[in-house]
Amino acid sequence: MSVRQVHDTPSAALQEAPCPLCGGTQRRSRFQEPPFGVWLCSGCDLTYVSPRIADEALLPEVYDATYWASPTPRLRGYRDYLGDTDLIAETFRRRLRGLSYHLPEPGSVLDVGCAAGGFLQVMEESGWCTLGLEPSPTMCEVARERLGPERVRAGGLECQREGELFDLITFWDVLEHLPLPQAALQRAAAHLAPGGRILVLTQNVASPFARLLGRRWQHYKHAEHLAHFHRGTLRAALEGAGFAVETMGARHAGKLIRLDFLVERATRISPWLERCLRPLLRLGNPCFYCNPMDELVAVASHR
Repeated sequence: MSVRQVHDTPSAALQEAPCPLCGGTQRRSRFQEPPFGVWLCSGCDLTYVSPRIADEALLPEVYDATYWASPTPRLRGYRDYLGDTDLIAETFRRRLRGLSYHLPEPGSVLDVGCAAGGFLQVMEESGWCTLGLEPSPTMCEVARERLGPERVRAGGLECQREGELFDLITFWDVLEHLPLPQAALQRAAAHLAPGGRILVLTQNVASPFARLLGRRWQHYKHAEHLAHFHRGTLRAALEGAGFAVETMGARHAGKLIRLDFLVERATRISPWLERCLRPLLRLGNPCFYCNPMDELVAVASHR
């Protein structure tokens, strides 16, 4: 398999990486797709990518404008992120209805990696005071136009001011993108108000669907997904950052998708499956709820 087939950033610099959760270097190979390798840490059981895109190349090479309107979304990014704004908002509403029992009453919320601000707009509908962090210049500009410049900061948790506290901090599909995920959770812990909650949604590499598909699993996008968690490693990351997990599961981790998204993802599984599904697009491009149970959503509080 060529570099172009594995990812679409062939000019980006690479770096070898230890386990991003425990820092260990003892590992076993899960599979190799040069120039990338996917490894299982012998110390903590985290699945991670090494070599991976170098730290200094991640933002300019991976999360540039083409990430959000990608010609190759099966390898990196989204086909049309802004075109799916309505589905993204309704997905968040649906998830929040299912998770409301575990969340605090409306107060202040910080969304780490807020993209275009869809989640924050939904939270504002419920009376929350919102703030978003977005490192991608393209999406940061869009989010500021939608929410106001004071509601969105460019960058990550390093942008937070000392003493700023929030009742809810969220990481929606963010943790797997971070070179040091536990360090990010530790930073978040410093900004969580007493009685507050942290919410994390990430992929589950140990799910039956992921095991069935193996290296064809749609979340193996090596340029952007640097780590792949399961229940045990996600719990370890949260507890290592000082949190106590209150709930964790896949029930509320589904999302609304359009048929063309399903067809595009089918190309990773089998060209034959993609050829069978593509003619259905002649009948339209309906949206529907999809939950293959291969993602996890966890809510945690201070220990």
